[in-house]
Amino acid sequence: MSSVGISPLWILTIVAGYFFMLIFVAWITSRNSTNDDFFINRHKSQWWLVAIGMLGSSLSGVTFISIPGVVGAAGQNQAFSYMQVVLGYLLGYMTISLFLMPMYYRLNLISIYGYLGMRFGKVSYKTGSAFFMLSRLIGSAFRMYLAVMVLHILLCAPFGIPFPVTVVIAIALIWVYTFKGGIRTIVFTDTLQTFCMLAAVILTIYAIMHQLNISLVHLPGAIRDAGYAKVFFFEGGWADENNFFKQFLSGALITIVMTGLDQDMMQKNLSCRNIGEAQKNMFLFSVTLVIANFLVLTLGALLWMYLHHLQLAAPAKSDQLYPLLAMSHLPVYIAIAFIIGLVASAYNSADGTLTALTTTICVDFLGFEKNRAQQGEVLQTKIRRRTHILIAVVFACVILLFQLINKGSVINELFKAAGYTYGPLLGLFSFGLLTKRHLKDSYVLYICIAAPIISYLINTYSQVLFNGLTLGFLILAVNGLLTFIGLWFISGPGGVKGEA
Repeated sequence: MSSVGISPLWILTIVAGYFFMLIFVAWITSRNSTNDDFFINRHKSQWWLVAIGMLGSSLSGVTFISIPGVVGAAGQNQAFSYMQVVLGYLLGYMTISLFLMPMYYRLNLISIYGYLGMRFGKVSYKTGSAFFMLSRLIGSAFRMYLAVMVLHILLCAPFGIPFPVTVVIAIALIWVYTFKGGIRTIVFTDTLQTFCMLAAVILTIYAIMHQLNISLVHLPGAIRDAGYAKVFFFEGGWADENNFFKQFLSGALITIVMTGLDQDMMQKNLSCRNIGEAQKNMFLFSVTLVIANFLVLTLGALLWMYLHHLQLAAPAKSDQLYPLLAMSHLPVYIAIAFIIGLVASAYNSADGTLTALTTTICVDFLGFEKNRAQQGEVLQTKIRRRTHILIAVVFACVILLFQLINKGSVINELFKAAGYTYGPLLGLFSFGLLTKRHLKDSYVLYICIAAPIISYLINTYSQVLFNGLTLGFLILAVNGLLTFIGLWFISGPGGVKGEA
């Protein structure tokens, strides 16, 4: 039975039912919630729930749609080479679990950038928070944009609803189920959304295996025979964008920066009862993330195998492969699973971003901790909710900006630019943890602006400068190193402020 002809009304019913379920979970979990519940759930989150929710946030809509598509396409992350990055993740998560999280718990932080204030001073503190906000806002808005575009085509456009209205509705729904409970609610909704996303992947794998008459025992051999099974790439050297060492080191650095130095991801960890449970959460999360990414890559191989079986031409963009087959060439239940999985993957990342950005503004810039006694719970709740609305509005505006400049190369470059802003965070935290030197705090912002600009220029001309070498994700290491070197030049020995 094909899903061709699944009506927009059916899609609307599916999506509406899904959001009613999320809102019901939010209603249950947000009753009698306070600001402490919104920010860190008063350290009462179950560690295994946090692990499952983080899994969905790490996968995101880009992984759900893009990674399966690149398996059969030439270029970066072809075949199973993405597993090299995933193995690097394990090293990164070990570093976070053993070094960063114990420090965050010891300092009793709500915002992890409070460490920079204790270690260096106010400017460093605000700079770290600002770079996180810029990175998260652009990166998450881009991911949300990809998902909203698909939903708009499938759901809203057939009813004549303009794209800006689709965006407003999409962001409003996040606000509705997070505005009251915050991280307390997200721990539960993200767990639910992770299950929905993984269910979509597993069901699609099963459906294609059935269509191709492949058993589970013969699946590895079928993928190998189709030419998609290669995992490790050594022969191309450093010039190869799939080189093992480049991918492995990139995976470790990406994890340390985009999880360990990211308020969204660490806020969930800090909501656990103690450091022991947070570390158990990180261990479970690491193991399940490897399994989940392996499933996504298996799905990608099967999608390409099924495309060739149907003798269909490859879509213009590899991102279109999964939507094409799920909505037009697989059973109806796969179309339904794909829609729910798409929504879950997009919202699993976006809801945490809104909460994390709200936390960053309230704690880092409005001084909620410092002014708690003076302002009181009622006033701070009012300020926090207004801030949450403001972040939602800005988030929607950024997505609409992507629509206005909807030229693939421009948007992709803008998304990559967001990654550059994590480099200063890597440099700041590394300098604080690896040295005992005192910074001239007022100069920190200039170093953190200069490093990404220089890194961008190096990456742009790397093939000319380094005899064909492409840096890829390793530009993050270059960015962090440049920040570290710059900080060294504005530092002196001794007199460390607020040494951790």
